[in-house]
Amino acid sequence: MIQVCAQCGTRWNVRDRQRVWCPRCRGTLLAPGATGAPGAPPSPGRPAAGRPGSAPAGYRWIAVRPGAPPAPRRKRAPLGPTPRYAYIPRWGLYDRFDDGDTAGQVIAERSAPAPAAVRRMIVVTLVLLGAAAVLHVLRYGLLLINRSVLLDPIVAALGTWLPVAASAAAFFAVVATALVLTNWLIARRAAAYAHVGSPDPRSARELWAGCLIPFVNLVLAPVFVIELARTERRTGLRIVSWWITWFFSYVLSVASIVTTVLTIFYDGAQRIADNTVITTVAYLVAMAALLLMLQVYEGFERQPVDRPSRRWVMVAVGAAGAERPDTGGESGVPVEAEDRNPAA
Repeated sequence: MIQVCAQCGTRWNVRDRQRVWCPRCRGTLLAPGATGAPGAPPSPGRPAAGRPGSAPAGYRWIAVRPGAPPAPRRKRAPLGPTPRYAYIPRWGLYDRFDDGDTAGQVIAERSAPAPAAVRRMIVVTLVLLGAAAVLHVLRYGLLLINRSVLLDPIVAALGTWLPVAASAAAFFAVVATALVLTNWLIARRAAAYAHVGSPDPRSARELWAGCLIPFVNLVLAPVFVIELARTERRTGLRIVSWWITWFFSYVLSVASIVTTVLTIFYDGAQRIADNTVITTVAYLVAMAALLLMLQVYEGFERQPVDRPSRRWVMVAVGAAGAERPDTGGESGVPVEAEDRNPAA
């Protein structure tokens, strides 16, 4: 429904509700059926010109969507400047490709002991070995004094049984350290071989037996460590030095056990003194072997398995046997002495 303003002549679509005042000039709106809009009053005696069904003069038909008027469109905010980086971004995506050959393989994950626990165990064992060596040195000193002076029974008992107690504590500490290091070796080998995409060629039982059975571990345990170093491509771990020192520690330990058994069946001050000296040296060499073992362990733990020590460098693109430009038959080696001006 259209109403025309009697003052400004503006046509307003008032839909189905009649209005009175013009929203623009506040003039009076004519009735929807009234004729005589300003500027074009129709003739009272003649009908409006036009085709049958057409709008009267001064009016036109418009299409209006039913319902409430549409909401005004929101003005789009400006996009702003194009984003850019003032430096090379350090973020990126990591491409991971699963090998189809090893997709079906199930690798058993082993929990390795904490590095702090391993270091603490090795340090405790070193302290006990050092205490046993010191007590045996004091025992040897008491033996020297006892050659000319009679010792007090309490001092003699302490000099006899304190080294024995220290030796027992050091023995159990060495066994515990061997168990912890063997567990670490098995877990480290499993992680290293899983990183390269192959299972460990040696079973866990074989590793336990090769590291804990006496005299067998002297041969197999270093071999297991060398295999681990080759798998991780590690060098400079002083494994051979530790192996040689451990061999001498084995020899001295066997000699100490033999002399201890001899002192039980063949009593004598000289045999006890010899056993004390050999045992003291055996403890000192065992400390050296354990220190080298700690260095080997730290060499492995310094670099995790999933972060190999590898450095990528940029190289020139081209074949290795590419032809070099001709230098005119001149040699590339300078004939002048170093730091000498050739024009001087």
